[in-house]
Amino acid sequence: MSPYDPSAFPPFAVTVDLVVLTVRRHALCALVVRRGEPPFQGLWALPGGFVRGDEDLAAAAARELAEETGLCAHDPASPTPADGGAHLEQLATYGDPGRDPRMRVVSVAHLVLAPDLPAPRAGGDANSARWAPVADLLGQEGGFGREGEQATPLAFDHARILVDGVERARSKIEYSSLATAFCPPEFTVGELRRVYEAVWGVVLDPRNFHRKVTGTPGFLVPAGGTTTRQGGRPAQLFRAGGATLLNPPMLRPEV
Repeated sequence: MSPYDPSAFPPFAVTVDLVVLTVRRHALCALVVRRGEPPFQGLWALPGGFVRGDEDLAAAAARELAEETGLCAHDPASPTPADGGAHLEQLATYGDPGRDPRMRVVSVAHLVLAPDLPAPRAGGDANSARWAPVADLLGQEGGFGREGEQATPLAFDHARILVDGVERARSKIEYSSLATAFCPPEFTVGELRRVYEAVWGVVLDPRNFHRKVTGTPGFLVPAGGTTTRQGGRPAQLFRAGGATLLNPPMLRPEV
């Protein structure tokens, strides 16, 4: 084996950034934190942080999620968060040399999906954390700001990462059962339809949607009960089935 000189290569750090998505009040929302330290102090950003020397990427992402928000991730090998945790999967890697003014930093972004969640708690280097509608975070040229604040861009390259995470979620619920990760363990077809509507940003025909999801093998299984939590007549409850890939897929309507 030829000699290897580590000093011949410039040092760089590795971070994890988290695109945490949920559906709140029928809108797709992302978790953002206000940075409490430089760089970009006071700006809103995606939660995340540096990877420690003794942990792998998935462990770092789960730790940052818990430290900065109080949310827990479940086993990423499981298709749905049956234990009440959040679905966690690796999204993409971002390594532009100028993405972090402190030093050369490569970020491995992760996508996190979870059912309607309570207000998160801030921790680490974040002094506040909140859910914000994705449409607000990405739909304003001047950036994002709470009511009464001046709108500013998301810190670092987090707007790009958020766009990629949202598109991953939108495409994956077409061909996989991942939409159920936004639902409680037992849910109605109407609740699942509202997830698709929120993530895709469209309105779906209730009858056609019901026919498609109940007719897709392994997608849903009856839970053996009904609920009136959405108002109106009792609606049948379902659980996520064993299928991870949908055949036929749930294709997005063209808008």
